[in-house]
Amino acid sequence: MPAPVSSPGTRTPRETVELLLRTVVEGSRSRLADLYAPDVVIEMPFVRPGFPSRTEGNGAMRARAEAVEALWTYDSVDGVTLHETVDPEVVVVEFRVHGRLTANREPFTLGYINVVRVVDGLIVSSRDYGNPLESEVLAAALPTPLDS
Repeated sequence: MPAPVSSPGTRTPRETVELLLRTVVEGSRSRLADLYAPDVVIEMPFVRPGFPSRTEGNGAMRARAEAVEALWTYDSVDGVTLHETVDPEVVVVEFRVHGRLTANREPFTLGYINVVRVVDGLIVSSRDYGNPLESEVLAAALPTPLDS
């Protein structure tokens, strides 16, 4: 279970992203979704064809996250480098997440660079740049593409 943290309005963008990375491993997908604003926009420019490259709204983000929760788990996050920018709301984070597919326990590792905007302790936008070749193992575990 993630350690107790300050309320959203008192978290800095850096603290919010650090909490996000801890929650990826230690929390549920629903708890992860709690870190995003109601009108969040998530863009994934390098997603494979047939999958949405943009998710708008916390409800849509939460539904997608919960839809895949039983398909894989995340074990750890490493290689974290946080870059604060001249814009006090924006943090750039580099990291690798390690996990396992639920069905066969096959391990995977995914590298990301995310550009995250945080307002009042909640993520309002994120551009997630992941390696599409590394994510093939996850795409293969999906019964169908996530169209919605």
